[in-house]
Amino acid sequence: MYFWRDAAGPVDLAFTDRYGGVSAAPYDELNLALDSDDDLAARTENHRIVLEDFGPGDELVDLRQVHGARIDVPEDPSGPRSPDGRPEADGVVTARAGLTLMVRAADCVPVLLADAEQGVIAAVHSGRPGMVAAVAPAAVRRMRDLGAIRITAWIGPHVCGRCYEVPEQMRDDVTAVVPAARATTSWGTPALDIGAGVRAQLEDEGCRVRDVSACTRETTALYSHRRDGAGAGRLAGLIRRRP
Repeated sequence: MYFWRDAAGPVDLAFTDRYGGVSAAPYDELNLALDSDDDLAARTENHRIVLEDFGPGDELVDLRQVHGARIDVPEDPSGPRSPDGRPEADGVVTARAGLTLMVRAADCVPVLLADAEQGVIAAVHSGRPGMVAAVAPAAVRRMRDLGAIRITAWIGPHVCGRCYEVPEQMRDDVTAVVPAARATTSWGTPALDIGAGVRAQLEDEGCRVRDVSACTRETTALYSHRRDGAGAGRLAGLIRRRP
């Protein structure tokens, strides 16, 4: 169920893998996607399994991710909502206990953030557009608005720079904004390392960064849209503050 799981004081954190759920092939098993050709009942059960294990009794707070830089704060709900009621955002920040925050990914960078002492936590989805839009720094600033001081960030599984091939012009355009994201594939073509770019952004904001990632394209225990296309499910980054 978990690719990685840990705790920092009263804060629990995890990134899921693809095992321990009920989805059939090609999504087998723990597909946490919102939109998918996978059976809705299976995806609903997968979410129940994860929340029961990770945050029993918690309210799940997730997002309709839109590859932008908007941050949702459950204590002060505002901004656009999708028809299903989810915030249209790519980050969520809270100082409340009893909420499990979730972001989804299948090559993009999921990031979990916490100031365990002040009790402020966040979850962020940063793909290429989100990195350019600086969604991770936006989450850090919102955390500080809620009282965070010393923030640690955990970078989860994502496609690595050796595997994320892009057109040369796209690489030039992106790295003009985030130079640390410049990369070359293992076969010698232009690439982006969005993990390195997000890490540089977080360090520039004064965060302590822990990289607990693996390459989603190279790791069959993880979902990857680059590898599997429409048959890819979604893994999740999860964070909560225990009541």
